[in-house]
Amino acid sequence: MPRPAPVGRPSRPGLPHGLRQLNELSPEAAEAILLTCCGSRRWARRVAAHRPYPGLDTLLAAADEAAYDLAPADLAEALAAEASGAPPDSAPARGSLAAYTALRAAQAAYEARFGHVFVLSLAGVHPGESLDRMLASLRQRLGNDPDEERVTAAEELRRVTRSRLARLAHADAEDGPEVPRRYTHPCGIDHT
Repeated sequence: MPRPAPVGRPSRPGLPHGLRQLNELSPEAAEAILLTCCGSRRWARRVAAHRPYPGLDTLLAAADEAAYDLAPADLAEALAAEASGAPPDSAPARGSLAAYTALRAAQAAYEARFGHVFVLSLAGVHPGESLDRMLASLRQRLGNDPDEERVTAAEELRRVTRSRLARLAHADAEDGPEVPRRYTHPCGIDHT
């Protein structure tokens, strides 16, 4: 995919390469890159419109503010985007087949109950503990009422988005701004 031409917005020297590049992209190109972090078009437009960002902290603050202001339709759009990109050929890295079968069954029950995919940030969780954390969280959240779960899912999506933005901001020159991968687990759960 060819990189869009920069629009010449000034960036501060010393910024991480990915953040500097995000600041310099055209509004349309910036929105497209931001959609890899959160699938709400309204969110991406809003975050792109507030550029240039003088640092990662200000980018994350703007992203949080935009996430807190998502309307129900925007949240539904973002959650639908989470479901649309999970790689079908990913294989479990750890854990038993029975545990992954239980995870898939719990996810199916969750999706049937709430009408969207399960989203969970595993930032800071050791990879060996991820499966247990996912299963425990799924089982606990299945007990939520739909309104309570919508709030929880929105918060988890915000946390996942922050992780993706941090990876985007710190992408090096060879990676370009497209570095964040939306999905790092076959269950659509972000491990960073």
